[in-house]
Amino acid sequence: MAEISLHQLRKTYGKVTAIKDLSLEIREGEFLVLLGPSGCGKTTTLRAIAGLETLDEGRILIGSRDVTPLPPGQRGIAMVFQSYAVFPHMRVYDNIVFGLRMRKLPDEEQRRRAAEAADLLQIGDLLDRYPAQLSGGQRQRVAVARAIVMRPDVLLMDEPLSNLDALLRLHMRAELKRLHRELRSTTVYVTHDQVEALSLGDRIALMKDGEIVQVDTPGAIYDRPATRFVGSFIGSPPMNFLQGTLRRRNGGLVVETAGAGIPLAAGGAPPAADGGDGSVLLGIRPEHIEALSAPAAGSVAARVVVLEPIGPQNLLTVQVGSELLKVTAPADFQADAGEQVWLRLDPARIRLMDPQSGRALRA
Repeated sequence: MAEISLHQLRKTYGKVTAIKDLSLEIREGEFLVLLGPSGCGKTTTLRAIAGLETLDEGRILIGSRDVTPLPPGQRGIAMVFQSYAVFPHMRVYDNIVFGLRMRKLPDEEQRRRAAEAADLLQIGDLLDRYPAQLSGGQRQRVAVARAIVMRPDVLLMDEPLSNLDALLRLHMRAELKRLHRELRSTTVYVTHDQVEALSLGDRIALMKDGEIVQVDTPGAIYDRPATRFVGSFIGSPPMNFLQGTLRRRNGGLVVETAGAGIPLAAGGAPPAADGGDGSVLLGIRPEHIEALSAPAAGSVAARVVVLEPIGPQNLLTVQVGSELLKVTAPADFQADAGEQVWLRLDPARIRLMDPQSGRALRA
């Protein structure tokens, strides 16, 4: 295991800047997820750590070593790619020990490491098969096994589950989490799937346009997004946003929006928002909004656009003023399109942001 330090990384392709002065500290034994939309620079960052990209500027340290000028083979890393990259003409066993043979390790050591990896990944009964005889999930396990037998200081994964179907991805996420708990290897995992990021990562580094916009635990990023972009990218459905004005009323603070005053929890309004014209952006998750069939104190009138049954609950799309919001409701809550409902927002779960910059306003 080893910590990874990224210092002011910069990488350009012609006029396109893929990474902009990126700095990040990845702790020893940590599972860190690089998350973001396509083209945000996450794979370029991973490839730079691996030594597959030459940086324009910056330094990369693995442990106490500056590996910036070193080729991939001297960095103490192993990588699992989006494509399984297994050799079709080799048995599973030969695929797993391929790197060990290149290092000329004794045959007995190769067999021991292969057996340990196969046991961890539950593919011990597949060692004599060829890749064509395996399912997609089994081939992915072979690729992971080939990486971990190398005993790398750092394990890098580039969207390794994206080619699998939904049920198999769910199973493999649990397998990867279990594997990391047992190996405790420093792992950097790239994905655009925020469900994968939330379920796998000890921390998430969310990227946009070649920069990191927030680094924190999955729970903190979900509950306290640093910007509107973070709130709208993390969560399914994502965070809702309403334009409003912060006002003092009856000794408390409310956000006036769509003809209603939404109360805030005590101490929930940052001083930065309590000045000027009071304009704020109110953010709240769909599960923190209660749908009501009759008005209540502090509720907001809304018009139902569509109701989607999704098993244990219903997902409502409602219109508040000119904004469309997503609201989760119990499975027995029924409302027809065009019908009026009322929304009660949990005051403790409201997050306020600057309407111009989109940055969170902290209390």
